[in-house]
Amino acid sequence: MNAIATVAALRASESGDAERLTTVRHVHLDDAPFVLVPLTLAGEACAPLAALAGTDPDHPALLTVRHPHDQTDRFDFVESLGDLLLPYIEECRAAPKEPYTVGRGKDKEERERPLRAPQLLVPNAGGISYVRLLGRLTRLRATDGPHAVSLSVPLLGKWLTWFADRAEFPDSGLLQAMTRSLSAHWATGQSPAQDAHLASLLGWIDPPAGRTGAETAREREDPATWPPAGPATDPVFDRTLDELIAKYDSAPGQRGQDAAARTIDHELRAQMLPTWRLMWQGISRLRELPAGEHVARRRAFDRQLFGEYAAYLDDDGRPQARRDHAVGAARRLARMEEAQARYDAERAYDDPLVMAEYELTGDAFTGLVTARDEGRTVPGKRPGSPLWRPTVTVHCDLPVSMAAGTSVKCPARPGQKAEILEVITRGAGATVLIQLNGGFDNKRKPPAPEGTLADLGETVTFTSIDPRSMPSSLPAEEDTPWTHGGPPQPYEPTDEDAEEVWE
Repeated sequence: MNAIATVAALRASESGDAERLTTVRHVHLDDAPFVLVPLTLAGEACAPLAALAGTDPDHPALLTVRHPHDQTDRFDFVESLGDLLLPYIEECRAAPKEPYTVGRGKDKEERERPLRAPQLLVPNAGGISYVRLLGRLTRLRATDGPHAVSLSVPLLGKWLTWFADRAEFPDSGLLQAMTRSLSAHWATGQSPAQDAHLASLLGWIDPPAGRTGAETAREREDPATWPPAGPATDPVFDRTLDELIAKYDSAPGQRGQDAAARTIDHELRAQMLPTWRLMWQGISRLRELPAGEHVARRRAFDRQLFGEYAAYLDDDGRPQARRDHAVGAARRLARMEEAQARYDAERAYDDPLVMAEYELTGDAFTGLVTARDEGRTVPGKRPGSPLWRPTVTVHCDLPVSMAAGTSVKCPARPGQKAEILEVITRGAGATVLIQLNGGFDNKRKPPAPEGTLADLGETVTFTSIDPRSMPSSLPAEEDTPWTHGGPPQPYEPTDEDAEEVWE
C-alpha cells in the first residue's frame, strides 16, 4: 500500500465511508460482460458444485452438480458452462473488424481485429484461480477413447486457460476479479484481507441510504445473510448441502428425486444470488467513473490478442502446456514486468491522484509556468542550421529532486519530449528550466501551434516515467542460443494428459 492509499484508508476509517483513490476508471467494462459466480465442493480444489453465469443481470443461468464426486456429472457441468460461454465468445468474434498495423518499415503488416472482445468477471481472486484450474483440468481431455468428453469441453478449457493467463497481466481486462477492480479505485477502513470479501467491500463503497460504510460492512459479515462470494462455501451450508445430497440419493422414485433436486437447486441459487447482485452493483459503481484515456488503448490490445488466439484455435491450435518451458517462462516474465511498468505509468498519466504518488517519490513535480522562451534555438549538427528548442520555466512550491539532464514528459502533452536544463532551489520550493525537444506538430520554427506550448500561468506536471518506454529485447524462441538449451520443442499432449484426475 502506497502513501496515498494509506492516508485514504485512515480517512475512511475515521469517516466510516470509502475514499476514492482515483479520479477516473482504469479498467475496461464491456457493455455486456459475462459474469461467473462459481462454487466448489468443500475440501476439493476444483470440484464444481454450482455456478450462476450469464450476461443478463436479471436472468442468470443456474448450473448445478447433484453428484459432485461423480466425474460424469462434473463434465456435464463443464459442458453446460461451455454452452453459455462459447456462444458468447463467438458473438464477440462475429463483431465487425477494424484494421491495425504491426511492425515497421519493410516488416509492416496490415491485419484486422474484432471491435469487441469477451470480458469474464468473477467475484474475487479465488474466482480467477477457479477459472485457471478448471481450464487446466479440461483443456487436455480426449474427445475419443475410454476417457472421451464432448468436443466443447477441451475447447472451453483452452479458452479458460487463455483467460487465466491474461489475468496475470495488470493491463488486461479480459478476466477481472470484482474485489480487485473495486479496491483499485476505493480505499476502505478495513484490512486488505477484509477487502477480499465482496459484500463488506461494497458495503463500504455503496452503503444503503442512512447507513455508513463501516456499519454496513459489519452487518455483512454474517454468512447466513451474506454468503461467501465463492468458490469456497460456508461450513454451515456445507452440512445442509450434505444432508440434501443424501436425501437426493435415497429419494424413492423419479418424482422424489426431482423434488430433492429442486430443493438442492433452490439452496444453491440462494447461496449465490446475493453475490450475483453484488457483482452487478459493483459494475454499476465502476461505470459511474469516466474511463481513463489509456483504457481504450489497452482494450484494443485485448481485442488484438483475442483475434489472434481465436485464429490460432481455428488452425487446430494445440492446448496450452501444463507448464512453461524455460525460454517461454523467461519471455513471459519479461512481458509481465513490461506490462506492469507501462500500466503504472499510464495510470499516472491519466489520473492526478495516481501521479501524486510519483511526486512523493521524486519522480514527478507540479508547478506554475512563470516564463517561456518560444523563439529559443540551439546550435545544430550542421553549421548555420540551428535547432528550435523553446523553454518553459516552472515554479514549484515543493522541492524537486530531479537533476539537470533528466528526460521528462508532461502528461497533458504526452507526445512532447523534454529535458531539464536547470533546477534552482528557492526556499521550500524550486524553479525548473525545461527545454522542449519536439511535439509541435512537425513544425521546425516558431510560432508554436496553439496548445503545444504551455501558457504563462498554466499549472503543469512533468515526470520522468514514460508509458512509451522501449521494452526489453529478447531473441525469438527459434533463435534461443545453445547456451540456454536451444529452441524449445513444441508441447505435444499425451494420452496420460486425458487421465488427469480433478483432485
